[in-house]
Amino acid sequence: MPEVDWHDEVAPQVADETDLIIRAFADVQPPNRRVIRVVTRGRGIDFMYAEGEILVLDAHLDQVLQALEGRSRQDVELNDEGRIQHIIEGVVLLSLAGERVTRVLEALDEIDRQFGPGIATPNQVLTVANGEAAGCSATEPVEVYYHIEPYPSVCHDGGGAGVLVYMADTGLLKDAATHPWLAHGVDMQNPLTDVDPLGRGNPPIIPACAGHGTFGAGVLRCVAPRAQIIMTRALLYGGSRLESDLVQVLESALSLGADIYHLTMACLSRYDRALIGFEAWLRHLRRHEGAICVAPAGNNDSARPEWPGAFPGVISVGALGGDWRGRASFSNFGPSVDVYAPGRDIVNAFATGNYRCYVYPYAKDRRKFYGMANWSGTSFSAPIVTGRIAARMSRTGETARQAAAALLAEAQDHAIPGVGPVLLPCCGHGCPPARHCECGCRN
Repeated sequence: MPEVDWHDEVAPQVADETDLIIRAFADVQPPNRRVIRVVTRGRGIDFMYAEGEILVLDAHLDQVLQALEGRSRQDVELNDEGRIQHIIEGVVLLSLAGERVTRVLEALDEIDRQFGPGIATPNQVLTVANGEAAGCSATEPVEVYYHIEPYPSVCHDGGGAGVLVYMADTGLLKDAATHPWLAHGVDMQNPLTDVDPLGRGNPPIIPACAGHGTFGAGVLRCVAPRAQIIMTRALLYGGSRLESDLVQVLESALSLGADIYHLTMACLSRYDRALIGFEAWLRHLRRHEGAICVAPAGNNDSARPEWPGAFPGVISVGALGGDWRGRASFSNFGPSVDVYAPGRDIVNAFATGNYRCYVYPYAKDRRKFYGMANWSGTSFSAPIVTGRIAARMSRTGETARQAAAALLAEAQDHAIPGVGPVLLPCCGHGCPPARHCECGCRN
């Protein structure tokens, strides 16, 4: 029986976004080049992973190697240099080899059978173009009028002063500082590597997912305009990256001592199991007193957990629809989502140039942008919550953990029936779930 092409198993827009990611990983030079495999579910993607690699708990590596290859860890380390790579305390990356098992899913099935779940996981793809839904975030960027103001509007109460936010996203556009709410407060961690690049031409071609980090940083700064943001280009390949790489980037970022670690990434996982690399990093984050992590809930219109947002202690943010009174149709929901914020038809800083749509049904449509865009997704509801936390911190002197706890309690008081707890972009002040805030900002 011929093998079924995964493209035949998924909706057209899912196929378009997934092909973008697969090509992006295939087009880079070794050792970063990877073969990305796709597991389908329903009409969408169950999860994506790098073929030939698994993450393994260090304490069980010897057992795993004996089960898969009949060899000891010492033997592999002595004779197969580079097959075992340290990722983070307690977790290693193992490249599969030998005659017994060479494919990831076969290896994991054998490990689960012999030792139970939680010992090893795929090296999964995390992305801003996640899972069963559409491309970058929930939609592709949409044109807006030249010189339009951001929406939600910039608050002018000085919220966020003295608060440091680390953002892991697609990087920052060179012309981001032309937006006054982004200037003098958003920096790249490394100006040589964290620029979100544009294509050639005048005006330039805007690649898929470019501008995502700039847009998210703009949303955050509108809510907390004096917060200091350090942006890193953590998501490289079609707005995506492997867990093994991301965990190492985030581990090095802990030395910055940020108050809030804002991770614009998500993925579904094999059997909905936790990502063991991220789990180890979160243990390290908890050692930093008062620091927290915020992540989008995902854009799959699903109650399945998306990681890292689904981890206990990570604030997972879902999206409200355009009227701020109901859940956005794309937003994830369920017990792993902690709070909802506006995420439909957000307007903020973007690139200037020409953009060619790549997701069905708009594939090949051409759009022109002049530094601003309309965009939707939990990627843009999450920075509203991060901004609210930063604004409260500067007003009360609380740590990020204390401010987040107080705001989640406020969100519960303002819960929308059938949706859940809600936070709106209200200049750091409490306000009811409506468009007009008691602090007077225009939303």
